[in-house]
Amino acid sequence: MLDRQAQIEFILDHYENPRNRGRLDDADVIMKGGNPGCGDVVTFYLKVDPEAGRVVDVKWEGEGCTISQAAASLASEMVQGMTLEQVKALKADDLIDTLGREVVTARLRCATLGIHTAKAAVRKYEVERLLAQIEAERVPDVEGQDLGLEFEAVEE
Repeated sequence: MLDRQAQIEFILDHYENPRNRGRLDDADVIMKGGNPGCGDVVTFYLKVDPEAGRVVDVKWEGEGCTISQAAASLASEMVQGMTLEQVKALKADDLIDTLGREVVTARLRCATLGIHTAKAAVRKYEVERLLAQIEAERVPDVEGQDLGLEFEAVEE
């Protein structure tokens, strides 16, 4: 475990030299998260190998305090190469301990914004894939069309 000064230097390094920062134009899922209390915002872009169920590329963009941006950088490193199940199983405490609990304890929302946004991106990806699969398998109801009946889907 790092001492307090080393933890601060670790956070500053991630803030000043963010890992995986940028946009991913061919992302399979994009998720924006924010902390309305202080204005921190991050957007995660994930590229997923659907066969392996694995994050093969991750990028993020954002603005906010040093802790939120450093934590987003660290979260992007953590999820890179993980399976979707591993990402969903990540605990915010794992990230907090890596950053230094003593340093970020007063800013837990800032420190966990990135990891929660990455996890939300995985959940969104899974829901979108499931909906696409259902839509692809849906068979239109054409019974009665040979009688000249017309059907129109109605959204409520």
